[in-house]
Amino acid sequence: MKVLVPSGSIGAGARSQQPFERGMRERPDVIAVDGGSTDSGPHYLGSGQAKCSVGALRYELRQLMVARAELGIPLIVGSCGTCGSDAGVNLMRDLCREIAIELGQALRVACIYSEQSAAAVKTALAQGRISGLQPLLPIDDALIERCSHIVAAMGVEPIIHALGQGVDIVLAGRATDTALMAAVPLMRGVHAGAAWHAGKILECGAHCTTKPMAGAVMATIDQTGFTVQALAEGARATPRTVLAHMLYENSNPHVLVEPGGTLEVERARYESIDDQRVRVEGSTWTPADAYTVKLEGAAPAGHQALIMCLLRASRYKDRFDEWIGNLERRSRELIALQLKLESGDYHLQFRAIGRDATLGALESLPGNPAEIGVMAIVTSPTQERTRELLAILNSPMLHFPLPDDEELPTHCFPLSPASMNRGVVYEFVLNHVMTVSDPLSPFRFDYATFGEPL
Repeated sequence: MKVLVPSGSIGAGARSQQPFERGMRERPDVIAVDGGSTDSGPHYLGSGQAKCSVGALRYELRQLMVARAELGIPLIVGSCGTCGSDAGVNLMRDLCREIAIELGQALRVACIYSEQSAAAVKTALAQGRISGLQPLLPIDDALIERCSHIVAAMGVEPIIHALGQGVDIVLAGRATDTALMAAVPLMRGVHAGAAWHAGKILECGAHCTTKPMAGAVMATIDQTGFTVQALAEGARATPRTVLAHMLYENSNPHVLVEPGGTLEVERARYESIDDQRVRVEGSTWTPADAYTVKLEGAAPAGHQALIMCLLRASRYKDRFDEWIGNLERRSRELIALQLKLESGDYHLQFRAIGRDATLGALESLPGNPAEIGVMAIVTSPTQERTRELLAILNSPMLHFPLPDDEELPTHCFPLSPASMNRGVVYEFVLNHVMTVSDPLSPFRFDYATFGEPL
């Protein structure tokens, strides 16, 4: 079984067609691609919106639909719309319909919806079918009701079920990346350990090669193992690049837990066949005693806005920790005095852009910046409160002095107004699994025929 993965994520940016075309010449049995993940934070699940532009999604989906029709093989797109929301699946379905009409393709499409109602999740909680993952987060009915969207990450079973209905394209809601790549090989009866392991290595496209931005990669899976093949001109697949991908987004490089079982690769062997191909054998798959699906939920965290100033004077940069500590203390004093708010009524965070803003105390490469941007992030339950908090911060961020200054400094606002409203922001609040008796039961299926031959 040959699985062709055109890129790490559909819509993330057009890649060179050369690797994908080379993969097509190998006559794959399926084209599978991920459409998103939680990498980009809680906003997309919270709002139910896609991260990618519709134009980019349409452009890449059209290429995949042309290629699929050429070989008469299935196309699988998972976690549609970045977060796998129902709206994300519907977005891809609408694009698929438009493109099918444009190309004169008549095809059957399966949509698999993974959003969960609050009522269903609360019932599962009451029945003791929900348990937490590390780090453990509390869960109750009120928290579930807070969620604007909840999705369940499907395994291979819903995808296999949809393919069994004779569809040409599967558009899935939230799914594990690995399941998208492993579904067709498992449906055809190849070695389970090899299929799941290959799926994990393929999930991000060419990231398992020496040219990670090249896009396409392919694996051939059989009854004893799988072979990964780099497709881009000059790209290599090495035991190191292939093995290393087990570390990606995984707490244990030897174990991967999926719905329905566990992949174990500690005894896997990686052998270089040539510059482009690596052979992997020895992976094992152990079915789970109970079938679980991971729940992801995002809820509004409040209204957020930013305000930013820039410090360039050497004495302020040299004594920055002292200055920023005093600024924060004074800001909180003003908020308590003027707005009568306690620290629990709002969230205020200062970040030093240009000085350890990304890693904070973990930064190992301290520099000597020409300037430091100070960004204050304010979050509170209402838009009006957030606006009031920003107004209080405006003056001290522009003029706040060091304790021994005799003259009032003027820092720099790069924008006018200096603040930027971000509206409602979201936070992940569910990190749990739900036990189900039927792998298909959390999901809804819809089938449609699109387009007519020209």
